[in-house]
Amino acid sequence: MPPSRRPRWSGLRRLAARPAARLRGCRPAAWLRPREPASLRTSFALAFAALAAGVTVLVGFLSYDAAARLVRMDERSVFSEVVRDLRSQVRERPYTPADYTAADSTAADPDHDGPRADLTRPARTDVQILGAGGRVVEPGHPALPAGGAERTVAAHPEAGRYAQGEVQLDGDAYHLATVALGGGRGAVQVARKVSGTEDLLAALQKRTVLLAAGVIALAGAVGWWLARRITGRLVRLTSVAERVAEHGPADVQVPVAGRDEVARLGRAFDDMLGRLTSAVQDQQRLVQDAGHELRTPLTSLRTNISLLRRFDELPPDARGELLADLAGGARELTDLVNELVDLAAGQRDDEPPAQVRLAEVGERAAASARRRTGREITVRTGRPAVVEGRPAALHRALGNLLENAAKFDADGTAPIEVVVTGARVEVLDRGPGLAEADLTRVFDRFYRAPAARGLPGSGLGLAIVREIAAAHGGQVFATVRPGGGAGIGFTVGGGQPEAE
Repeated sequence: MPPSRRPRWSGLRRLAARPAARLRGCRPAAWLRPREPASLRTSFALAFAALAAGVTVLVGFLSYDAAARLVRMDERSVFSEVVRDLRSQVRERPYTPADYTAADSTAADPDHDGPRADLTRPARTDVQILGAGGRVVEPGHPALPAGGAERTVAAHPEAGRYAQGEVQLDGDAYHLATVALGGGRGAVQVARKVSGTEDLLAALQKRTVLLAAGVIALAGAVGWWLARRITGRLVRLTSVAERVAEHGPADVQVPVAGRDEVARLGRAFDDMLGRLTSAVQDQQRLVQDAGHELRTPLTSLRTNISLLRRFDELPPDARGELLADLAGGARELTDLVNELVDLAAGQRDDEPPAQVRLAEVGERAAASARRRTGREITVRTGRPAVVEGRPAALHRALGNLLENAAKFDADGTAPIEVVVTGARVEVLDRGPGLAEADLTRVFDRFYRAPAARGLPGSGLGLAIVREIAAAHGGQVFATVRPGGGAGIGFTVGGGQPEAE
């Protein structure tokens, strides 16, 4: 088939050639520089459209190629069958050119079942008759070429000898075959127009391209809609995060809906904001309470320091009291600052967790408290547990409980008891005890029960115990001890009994 009449995917080839031409004319750095998409939604839509475009173009090309092959094969098959029938005819009987001319064959064959009718029955088939020597007895419509090759076939003595090829007539492509009648009597030429088939394929190609473009546009629209649904909640979460970054976590509503990964992210973000809000509130409350508590020792120190200017004028007894007050104020201020640091460290403890035996923690804390206070401390254990925790933090919590018990039972003679039962640790004393209203408040920061306001301390020791217990998945408790005194302790979550 002539190349000029064969349909091509010319449009696609030109489009594919343009980037290469541009690439040759541009600097590689500028051409190859990646461009980040404007948004995740755009990325989804472009990826969806690109995937749909690739699939559509591939399927369209393969479908068109298969259809074109089948149509062309069918076209060649029909023409080959016509040529084969003609060769069979001229071999069976000694036909003459007159048997194939239109006028003679119509007069001799009124039923249109003669040899010429068999040739013209297929559509788009042209017949031209050649006589002896290759002269044209009856031209075709359009006239077919009768050159040297055709004259040679017409003069051939053997019936059925043929020559076949392709020709261009009036701008249209034809299959052409010249079949000898034998004995030098002439030949019959048959031609079948194939341009109509190629025009049909060209129209099919155009329709395929239009359909592919429509599918790509639809895929882009569907991809944009789908990406909008997928990323809509992410966009809202991003807006919430931006508001939090600008104004803080207070009073921010996080959109949480569904059960997919985006919903999980929303719930996790909501929990994170809740913890962040709580941490900010705790920090503000701690700063306010610490500022309030620091005023008292600082005021006392300033007053005593002002008296130092008249130190030489004071009597000896007043000088001793002043120095004692200064030492006591400095000690109280030091203890307050240390406990504030311990409280902050308890919230951000970097000590690695380990397997901790609570009985051993109780023994070590009791030994340390005996050296500091000089009090008798006993430890009782009832199948203690092994817990996953931070040994130093648990030791600090139990030490604070023992310090608190020794402070409130300073004049007592009964031993302070440490009871470890499973994952529960309790310190029992025989001090003044606690009122029912104070049982739930003694662990608040800087809270001082009425009976303890005259005693030294910052009111942070039990707050530190609560922070450590919470960090270990447990909780604190306080009870009134029968016979006088109090029982204060904490539990640790996830404890397992020790193996005997």
